Amino acid sequence: MTSLDRKIVIPRLIGDINRFLIISGLAGPAKDIGFLTKESPNTFLFGGAMGGALPTSLGLAVSQPSKRVLCVSGDGDVLMSMGSLATIATLKPKNLTIICIDNALYQETGGQKSHTGLGVDLAKVAEGCGFPLVHSVANEEELYKGSSLIDSDIDGPLFILLKVDKSKPPQYSRNWNASEEKLKFRRNLLK
Repeated sequence: MTSLDRKIVIPRLIGDINRFLIISGLAGPAKDIGFLTKESPNTFLFGGAMGGALPTSLGLAVSQPSKRVLCVSGDGDVLMSMGSLATIATLKPKNLTIICIDNALYQETGGQKSHTGLGVDLAKVAEGCGFPLVHSVANEEELYKGSSLIDSDIDGPLFILLKVDKSKPPQYSRNWNASEEKLKFRRNLLK
C-alpha cells in the first residue's frame, strides 16, 4: 500500500510546467493538472471523454516533434485506451512522456476498485507494449528518479506509473467550455 499524496507528489514529479504541452485525462488528473497549471495556455484538460488523453497526446507529439508533450492521466483512463499504449510504443515518439496516476480506484464514480486494484500492473503493460522507458513510483526514492527521468534529455516515449494513495485530488473549479479551452490551447500552439 502506497502512502504518496497526489497533491504533494504530482507537482514534485512534473516540475516546471512551462516546458511542456500538457494533455490531461479527465476527473482526478484534470483537477490535479488544472490546480497546478491554472489552465495555462499550454494545458488542455479532458472532460467527459474517457480514454481520449493518450491518443490525443500521441497525435500532438507526432505533429509537434520539436516540443515536449506530457500526458497526465489516471488508471481508469489508461485502462480504457490500452490499445493506444501499444500504438504509442510502436510509433515511439521521442518527445512524449506519460504519467499514469494510479490510485486503484474509479474515484469519480464512487470509489469502486479499478482493474489496477485487482492486480493489473500498468507498468508491466507498458513494458509489454514495447515502451523503451518505464518507471514505477511508489516511494520518495522512486519519485526522485522519476523526476530525473522527466528532466533528462533521454528519448522517449517515457511511461511513469505514479502509485498514489486514495486521497482526493485538489479542489479545482475548471472552465467547462471545451470550445474556449480548445481555442486557447490551439492559439498557444500556433503562435
